[in-house]
Amino acid sequence: MYDGIKKDYKPIGPKNLYAYFIEKNPVTSFNPISVYPKISDSAFVGPFSSVIGDVTIKDNVFLGASVVIRADEGSPFYIGHNSNIQDRVVLHGLKEAKYLVNGKGYSIFIGDKVNIAHGALIHGPAVVGSNTFVGFNAIVFNSIVEENCYIDTGAIVTGGIRIAANKYVPIGAIINTQDKADNLLEVPKEQSDFSEKVNDINVEFSQSYSLKFGDMKYGF
Repeated sequence: MYDGIKKDYKPIGPKNLYAYFIEKNPVTSFNPISVYPKISDSAFVGPFSSVIGDVTIKDNVFLGASVVIRADEGSPFYIGHNSNIQDRVVLHGLKEAKYLVNGKGYSIFIGDKVNIAHGALIHGPAVVGSNTFVGFNAIVFNSIVEENCYIDTGAIVTGGIRIAANKYVPIGAIINTQDKADNLLEVPKEQSDFSEKVNDINVEFSQSYSLKFGDMKYGF
C-alpha cells in the first residue's frame, strides 16, 4: 500500500535551514552612519527575523520567529536583559524622533524583563519600561510606558503620552490623551502573575534555543 514515502527515501537528518537577516543599516541622507547590531552571545534570534542597524540586544533576550527590528530610519534601539520579542513583532522608528533615557536619546528603548507578545508593534519614538507586558497585536507609538505596566490585547498607546508605573491598559483600549493615561487603574494581580510566567518561559527559551542552534548563530 502506498504511504506517500519512497522506499529508498533517506532523510537528511537533524538539519535546519536557519535563516535570518542581521546587517548594518543603509546609508541615507537622514541616517549617514551605517552601524551593525550589537547582540549578546546569550541572546537568541529566531528564524526569518531581521535585525538591522544601531540595535543593542542585551543578555538572555529571546526573539521569536519573523520578528522585524529595523533601525534604518529612527535609531538607536535598545532591548534590555531578559526581555522577549515574540513572533511577528515589528520595531521601527521615525527619523530624528527620540526620547531621553538616562541622558541618551533613543528611538526605541525597551527595558529589562519586558514581554512584547505576538504581533505587537512598537514604533518609535517609544519607551517601554522594565517588567512591562505589551499584549498580542497591541501598539505603542510616540509614548512612554513606565515600569511594571500591562498593555492588554489589541490596545493602542499613542499621542505623546506617559503611562505611569504599575498601570493597566484594558483590552482594545485607545489611550491617546494624557487624561486617559492618568485615569488608568493599577495592574490586576492576575495579569501581573501572567506577565512574570511569560517572562520566565521566554528567558529559558533564549538559553535552550541558543544551545540547540548555537553553532549557527548569526553566521559568525
